[in-house]
Amino acid sequence: MTIPMVGVDGVRQTVNTGLSTAQIVWNLRSALNVAALNCMTTEHGGLLANYTSFLDRYASKLSATNRALTSEFRAEYGPGYRDVQDSYMTRVYNYFALPPAQSRFCDIALVVSAEALAPEVEDLDIFAAEALPRIEREFETFFRAYEQYRTDLAAWDARYGPRTPEVRTTFYGTPNANAADTASSGAAAASRSPGGTSPSAEQDVIFVPGTGAQEPTAIETTPVPASDAVPPSEPLPTQGPIILPEETLSSPGSSYGQVQDGEPAESE
Repeated sequence: MTIPMVGVDGVRQTVNTGLSTAQIVWNLRSALNVAALNCMTTEHGGLLANYTSFLDRYASKLSATNRALTSEFRAEYGPGYRDVQDSYMTRVYNYFALPPAQSRFCDIALVVSAEALAPEVEDLDIFAAEALPRIEREFETFFRAYEQYRTDLAAWDARYGPRTPEVRTTFYGTPNANAADTASSGAAAASRSPGGTSPSAEQDVIFVPGTGAQEPTAIETTPVPASDAVPPSEPLPTQGPIILPEETLSSPGSSYGQVQDGEPAESE
């Protein structure tokens, strides 16, 4: 849910902010229209009759207000004013129909619709300038409550909520890796073995054959600094006598006696 932002002046920027006199009257009419259609509970049963009487009583005033609004939009937006006006009015109707605020909205709309029919109300402009902010106040109450709820929820999650688990992903290649792919992978691995060349300053890319059906996925490996590289082992001699360590000279079982003249010596 998107909550209208509060401006630098401390006023929430909704469809009812910064309106002309004609737009205030028309938005009040729109609010009562939405209430008559949406507030269908028994306690709000008088809304439809009140709205019908409101239209009859102020028919000429509402007609003049509509013409004034058309002139205002045409003067500000030029030939395309109608699309702008229709878009704005759609936002107005959707605003008053906001489901979480309907209970409080229906209550205040019932009160305002009855007050609009009072005999002492002679100037609809003055009445609308006082009534629309009262309706808007109910939405502001909801917005502030919802913002506080989000703040409290974030604080609760930070203190009691589960910690974000560590996720480790293993990447596999295709199951149909052929011999050439295997050979190339082996050659690449050999070039990075301890007996190969020193690590390159550039990152290596390895394709690992796997058992999944997905496309080969490149795995980037971090080069090992030369200071941390494992030194290559000494190669085994290929010529000359091979001298084994002393502990390997005795054959298995030699601890049971020495061989003398071809016969095992008696152990002492």
